[in-house]
Amino acid sequence: MPAVTIADPLTLPAVQVTGGTPVRFRRVDRVVDAMRTFEGEGFPVRRPFPGLERAVADPFILLDQMGEVQYAPGEAKGAPDHPHRGFETVTYMIDGEFVHRDSTGGGGVFANGDTQWMTAGAGIVHSEMPPETLVRSGGVFHGVQLWVNLPAAQKWEKPRYQDIRANTVALVRSGDGGALVRVIAGDLAGHTGPGATHTPITYAHVTLLPGAVLTAPWRPDFNALVYALGGFGFVGAERVALRSGQLAVLGPGDALRVEGSERQDSRTPTFDVLLLGGRPIREPVVQYGPFVMNTREEILEAIADHRSGKMGSIPATHFGAGPR
Repeated sequence: MPAVTIADPLTLPAVQVTGGTPVRFRRVDRVVDAMRTFEGEGFPVRRPFPGLERAVADPFILLDQMGEVQYAPGEAKGAPDHPHRGFETVTYMIDGEFVHRDSTGGGGVFANGDTQWMTAGAGIVHSEMPPETLVRSGGVFHGVQLWVNLPAAQKWEKPRYQDIRANTVALVRSGDGGALVRVIAGDLAGHTGPGATHTPITYAHVTLLPGAVLTAPWRPDFNALVYALGGFGFVGAERVALRSGQLAVLGPGDALRVEGSERQDSRTPTFDVLLLGGRPIREPVVQYGPFVMNTREEILEAIADHRSGKMGSIPATHFGAGPR
């Protein structure tokens, strides 16, 4: 799991819950197994939600772990041109490469710890495809796509694209030095990620060595979700077991606790998790495929606007960021 790493995590600032003011570590309400399905042209994903009640995941709509898969030559697949309206797609590439192109001219190649953040807003058309080199030669493909809802007042804003490179994420460590935390967006104990968000959220990728423990303050007004990308470990005040492909939904509190199991397997020597939390929007949600709006009438309008070409098309000559 390459993403972004550092030779000596002890040189990084530490995130931990210390003594003093009493803290309330969040307990695990439930553990959900991700369903396995296919997206786009047929690439495999593990999807822990939808499946939860919307109020539990709010402001998040969908989470897909894409791969981890080793493609043979000619096997790599993607998601050709398709529309979105009313939310943001956040695609975090852990291992391998993807090519993003959209109707605003935004995009480019992102890989190994890069994040492509697209605010669909009033409407956009984009594609996410493997580069020709991956199709031709094969290779590892592993990433995550998160859908973040937009409040009604912001669903009609102009589409926007953010190209977040791996070397710009905020890097911190656990107090014991055994966990590396990559803050992609939002704030974790005063350390802010580069992703600019419309909806207040925190989004981080944590790699824990066997036996490592991460404790971190967490905003009481945010929900809290911990998704296991790989390996084995424990979550919550009561140390509930969590393994690859499972999502822990945590209850109220103002701190999180995640621990790597002392025993991992040879394929996944570390416990990798996503920390997700946000302030619930608490508005009606009507979703139809790639559109997330507040009413059925708005969904019908989105379908009509896409069919009539009002959401635009991807230009033949693209002006997004190119390969690094």
